Amino acid sequence: MYPGDLLYSETHQWARVEQDVVTVGITHYAQSQLGEVVYVDLPQTEDEARRGEPLGSVESVKAVADINSPVTGRVVQVNTSLDDAPEQINQDCYGTGWLAKIEVSDPAELRSLMNAQQYAQFVEELSEQKDA
Repeated sequence: MYPGDLLYSETHQWARVEQDVVTVGITHYAQSQLGEVVYVDLPQTEDEARRGEPLGSVESVKAVADINSPVTGRVVQVNTSLDDAPEQINQDCYGTGWLAKIEVSDPAELRSLMNAQQYAQFVEELSEQKDA
C-alpha cells in the first residue's frame, strides 16, 4: 500500500527522489479519505514550492484538500493529464496520478520525511485515534 522506494510527509504527500528532482503525489490513504477526485488545482511550471506550504489542491465529492509540498524548490513539471482525468489520483496515486516534479533546493529537507514503514505506522495511529 505504501511503496518502499518513496518518502512520505505527515500531510499525506509522497516523494519519489530521483537525483535533485522529487516527484510529488498524494498517498493512498489521502485519496481514500477524500473519495472520488473530481478536480485538481496544480502549480505552474517555474513556480516556487515551499516545504509545508500549499502547492495546489485536490477537490473530491467530499472535500477540498491542500496539497502541501514536501520539499522546497522550483516546479519543473506538472501532470497536465490530471486536467482531463483527475480520477487517475484514485486509480493510480503512485503512478499516473502524480502531481508535480520539483527541483529540490535543500536536499537536507528530505531527512524530515518518513519512510514507508514509519508512514504506515503513522496512518495506523491516526486510524486508532479516529476509532477511539
